[in-house]
Amino acid sequence: MKRSMPRFDIIGQLGSLRRYARSLTRDGTDAEDLVHDALVRAYERRGTFRAGGDLRAWLLSIVHNAFIDRMRSRRSEAARIEQAAHLADSSTPPPQEHSLRLAQVRQAFFNLPEEQRSALHLVAIEGLSYQQAAAASGVPLGTLMSRIGRARAALREMEDSGPSKSKNHLRVVGGPS
Repeated sequence: MKRSMPRFDIIGQLGSLRRYARSLTRDGTDAEDLVHDALVRAYERRGTFRAGGDLRAWLLSIVHNAFIDRMRSRRSEAARIEQAAHLADSSTPPPQEHSLRLAQVRQAFFNLPEEQRSALHLVAIEGLSYQQAAAASGVPLGTLMSRIGRARAALREMEDSGPSKSKNHLRVVGGPS
């Protein structure tokens, strides 16, 4: 019976692989992990081994390449962690103010009269043209434009009144003076 794959004497090469991995990693545990990864790669790529080739040299090159891949991966991970640390160190404003502001705008929108709210929604949120929104509402174009103008004016008035004059406002308690 003829075999299509050459027979590997991996056991006979383990000593060399472990010594080389140990010299690369300078740590016994890392060396064992490296040899394991290299043997998995060798098994997965056994079809690329040339019959009659030097098995030891082939396996040692796989150990070497696995080591290089690990080092690159670790450097890349360290760079990502460093970038994340820089991002984490940067100060960001607390989300409470933004959430409160969004709730205030939402409440002001819902407090608009129905015809103004409907007209503004069709144009600003749904993205309809004035003509399309007027047709959808069943009102003349001028009426729709007037409703949108009044709605926007009411929202601007709420904006201009500021948080100190509206019923929903933030109050800073304590903190640095």
